Amino acid sequence: MNATIREKLRFLPDKPGVYLMKDESNNIIYVGKAKVLKNRVRSYFTGSHDAKTQRLVMSIVDFEYIVTSTVVEALVLECNLIKHHTPQFNIQLRDDKTYPYIKLTTDDHPRIEIVRRVLKDKAKYFGPYPNAQSAQEARKLLDRLYPLRKCHPLRDKVCLYYHIGQCLAPCEFPVATETYQEISAKIVRFLSGQYDVVVDELKEKMQREADELHFERAKELRDLIAHIERIAQKQRVALPDGIDRDVFGYYADKGMMCIQIFYIRKGKLIERDVTIFNHYNEPSEDFFSYMAQFYFENNDLPKEIFVPNDIEGEWLEQWLAIRVIAPQRGEKRKLVDMATNNASIALMEKFQMMERDEKRTERAVAELGQVLGIQSPRKIEVFDNSNIQGSDAVAAMVTFIDGKPSRKNYRKFTIKEVSGPDDYGSMREIIRRRYVRLLKEKADMPDLIVVDGGKGQISAALDVLHNELNLELPVCGLAKDDRHRTSQLFMGEDPDPVPIDRAGQAFYLLQRMQDEVHRFAITFHRQTRSKHSMRSRLHDIPGVGEKRQRSLLKHFGSIERMKEASIEEFRKIGIGEKLAKDIVAYLQQG
Repeated sequence: MNATIREKLRFLPDKPGVYLMKDESNNIIYVGKAKVLKNRVRSYFTGSHDAKTQRLVMSIVDFEYIVTSTVVEALVLECNLIKHHTPQFNIQLRDDKTYPYIKLTTDDHPRIEIVRRVLKDKAKYFGPYPNAQSAQEARKLLDRLYPLRKCHPLRDKVCLYYHIGQCLAPCEFPVATETYQEISAKIVRFLSGQYDVVVDELKEKMQREADELHFERAKELRDLIAHIERIAQKQRVALPDGIDRDVFGYYADKGMMCIQIFYIRKGKLIERDVTIFNHYNEPSEDFFSYMAQFYFENNDLPKEIFVPNDIEGEWLEQWLAIRVIAPQRGEKRKLVDMATNNASIALMEKFQMMERDEKRTERAVAELGQVLGIQSPRKIEVFDNSNIQGSDAVAAMVTFIDGKPSRKNYRKFTIKEVSGPDDYGSMREIIRRRYVRLLKEKADMPDLIVVDGGKGQISAALDVLHNELNLELPVCGLAKDDRHRTSQLFMGEDPDPVPIDRAGQAFYLLQRMQDEVHRFAITFHRQTRSKHSMRSRLHDIPGVGEKRQRSLLKHFGSIERMKEASIEEFRKIGIGEKLAKDIVAYLQQG
């Protein structure tokens, strides 16, 4: 604990609030809330912690705090700060995505949509659907059952949907309000889980079509009925009272946590969601933080939320104004136990998969060493060039350690010494620059160098390593076929193709490495090309020199953002009103 932290701990208030932990670069690495700031923040720097929490504590060099009036205020503020700063040690919701809903609009001519935001627009929303494919399948089924319009806005004439019986064509034919009301009621009934009524109606239609010898249509209806019954079988009745609920369970082990959510709508368990992530604090605390973020911008709330017994739900209850219950017995408790048990099973399966992948990777590295006739290459560096007819030439290197990508050791190279499309010259340059630097820094050398290419690229790399740097490092090359797939492995001074089992783990590892370095190089090349394109456009603006070009590129990142920026945005990087207007006017002309 440094002197700054020790001094600040003495003055922590005995009040609720939010604390922000910072690292040596002054980055916010963790945001937390506390009922009593003094007790909670001090707990990080006293006593013992597990390995995961210790990683967080060792990274803290300073902290700040914000006092709030209530714990509920602290909860809301914590969610806002996590969303804004995305600290590395906080739980982050997956991709910051909201779940899809099926929406039945209340337009003059209603339609069915899939949306990710629930608005207060008098439309009817059904969901959420953690599995987006489930939402799409449900909508397709509804489109086949009920002929609401599909186009937005309305077209001028009937389309294919009218001819196949999936639209009433309000673009050409008047549709009575009562008709829409009847269809909407049936859709609501279906999405509420009342499948039996729908199936009975379809069976009557199927029988009529069969009686009239319309066997193709009867077969379509039969398949439709079977599809609905399959959906109905997936949804078992959870509770008989028909109340909408979200049921949470969690399980934590070895620094990882799994959370399961059961979505119960109209008494039916319609969906579940599974999330697994690393966590760094007490399991109950991180679980509660996840729940708070989950509901932070969710306007479509259930009537009740069920949580395990060790979760204090009153803060969430005050904030959301809905019941948060930790059931003690009966069917409700069984649901929470089922969610918790499923979370435990899912996490154990994750560990088993990780262990299996670990063993596969170890075997792949050992197999690669055997194929190449070297010791198992623990550290592998892989190189690739990227350019378009020699312009904006760049290269990239990715590092694999123990068969896994080590992204902190990835490197980018802008080609400086070679002009034109010279892959061999570019390879010599980046090999020289990389290993001259490692020699100067006395850093560890790789156990294997892999170049994207065949005999020419290998020869270029070996020429620099052997004749210029006096380094004896094994080099192999990966050639691709006409479909741009890894096809051959080469090794040595005068390389011939190395026999390798194309279905083996070693070949799969080589493919992964080649794909990864290619992705990294292409991404860097696109960024470079984009910046050069922007520079060329900025170059012709009077008053914008190299220094201002760099500032503009760094601050805005794209021409489009520059066009739409306000004068205030330009002032932030020291550009006055007149020049800012000139820049925007010039760019908008293009």
